[in-house]
This record gives sequence, C-alpha cells and structure tokens, in this order.
Amino acid sequence: MTGAIAGGAIMSGSMPGRGDTTELAITPTPTATQPAEEPTPTTEPTQVKTYPNPPEMTIDASKQYFAVIETEKGDIRLELFAAEAPETVNNFVFLARDGFYDDLIFHYVDHELVAQTGDPTCTASPAVTCTGEGGPGYTLPGETNEKKHVAGSVAMAEQTATYVTNGSQFFIALQDLPQLEGHNTVFGQVADEESMEVVRSLTPRDWRDLNPPPGDEILSVTIEGPEETPTPTETIEESEETPTPTETIEESEETPTPTETIEGAEETPTPTE
Repeated sequence: MTGAIAGGAIMSGSMPGRGDTTELAITPTPTATQPAEEPTPTTEPTQVKTYPNPPEMTIDASKQYFAVIETEKGDIRLELFAAEAPETVNNFVFLARDGFYDDLIFHYVDHELVAQTGDPTCTASPAVTCTGEGGPGYTLPGETNEKKHVAGSVAMAEQTATYVTNGSQFFIALQDLPQLEGHNTVFGQVADEESMEVVRSLTPRDWRDLNPPPGDEILSVTIEGPEETPTPTETIEESEETPTPTETIEESEETPTPTETIEGAEETPTPTE
C-alpha cells in the first residue's frame, strides 16, 4: 500500500491500462447484492497522461544533473545520481521535461517516514480520485547501487506485492530508513539544507484518510543539465581571424631586395671610365 512500509519497501500500485491517456472516473464498487450491470460514473472522466513504454535513453550518465521542484512553500533542489541509476534518472528527467509532475501533489507525507508524490491521479483538482496507485503506464527495472536510504535521499516507490518499480512515484526520506536497503532505487538526494526545510514543511497527509487536508502542489520541475562549453571547432574558427604566416611574408616582400641594391651600384661610373 502506498505510503506504508510493507516487507521493507515503500509500496505503490500500478495503473491499469496503457496508451496515450487513461480515463479515470469515480465509480461505485459493486457488491455481492448489486446486479451485474455497468456502474454509472458520478463524475466526468478526466484525462491522465500515460505512455506506452519507458523513454529512450537520452541523458549522458557521465554528466551531473539537478532538478528543482517548485512548490508554493519553496523550491526543493535535488542532486540526481545519473551514474548510479542511469535508467531511473533518465526516466525522471523525461517525465519532468514533459510536464508530467506539474500540478500533482505530495499525496502522502509522514514526517517520521517520507514525502511521496508522482501519482497522476493525485492532483490539486478534485476532478480525479486520488488512488495512490497511479503511474505513467509502465514500470521500471530496479537499479542496485551503493546509495543509502538516509534523510534527504530520493527513491522510487515499488508496486504493492510485486516489488516492481513504479514508473513515476518517488519519495523523499525524512528520516534514515535502513529497513529499505535492497529495495526502492535511490536516484537522488536533496541538495541543500534550505531545500530540506521545504520538504519538512510539507503538509502531513494520508490519501487513504476520509478527509485528508489539501496536499502541497508541484508547480513545476525544472532539470538543470550539464553546462554548455565551447567546442574545439568554435575555438579554431576564432583563432583563424589572426593574420596567417602567408600574409606576413607578403608584407616583407615590399622592402627592397638585395638585387635592387646591386642594380643601383651599377649606375655609378666604373674605374675604366
């Protein structure tokens, strides 16, 4: 179950269905006494962005990436571990740049555990029921590395029972969580204390409660990639603007040559004359 430690892992369910979008609506749950008929939605279906497959690898795992999660309570800057979890970081960068996380909320916040987000059904709008089990339409392979589940670490949630990595839900640890070692791919770390203070200020809530308080909304996620540096070609083009050796030689040819000096000497009278 999302937001709870089950079997040593932070759990999350998978979203049923695939394709460009999945229609979600609030529907009554059939019981044994209800007729087997199609349930009638009580709200209009709402489109939730999903994808048929994980993204292709586009990041350079040898480079450094950061992410800035903008919230109304302040920015949360994350250092991403591209070298240690390349597929997970690549996926996070893709979803962030595609605006997947925009308008989602931190649907589960327990100051003794984690602050979790990334479920596309958990938005600031009440039009969609927050299931705590949403995802991007695909799962990810787990990536094992030496990074620990310490306060401020950023890791992926896992599906309930299967322990398969959810494709979009992640959490920020608010305490050291050694019981999670071996699960939940760690792919980042809160970059500074100011950002950690923002995480600590997030509203405690559990999406499973009957009337949970409003969750803190993600306004945007910005990826800071490797800095652009001049290429060798650009440096060569700039150096070509200086005079070439050929130009210097042409200027030197304008001075009198030794031959011209000899010709001038021949114009004086010779000793015979």
